[in-house]
Amino acid sequence: MAPLVTGRQVRAARALLGWSQYKLADEAGMSVTPIARFERGVVDTKIGTLKVLMQTLEKAGIEFLSEKDGRMGVMVKPSEGHSPKE
Repeated sequence: MAPLVTGRQVRAARALLGWSQYKLADEAGMSVTPIARFERGVVDTKIGTLKVLMQTLEKAGIEFLSEKDGRMGVMVKPSEGHSPKE
């Protein structure tokens, strides 16, 4: 089974939002330890923890990208009512 999200994606999402691990932990209602471990590549992170991290970041405007060819990434969703400038 492919991971819901990778540690690199979580780290990139935090960077796009300007959030520290502490801010993400606060917003997600958890301690910093599982976030730091996951971002370092520790693979024993619980599925429930990953879902909470994803939901928290998505609520803040992050979209996780995962392509069939293995490419993965993150982006900030455009604000509603605002169109990108040309």
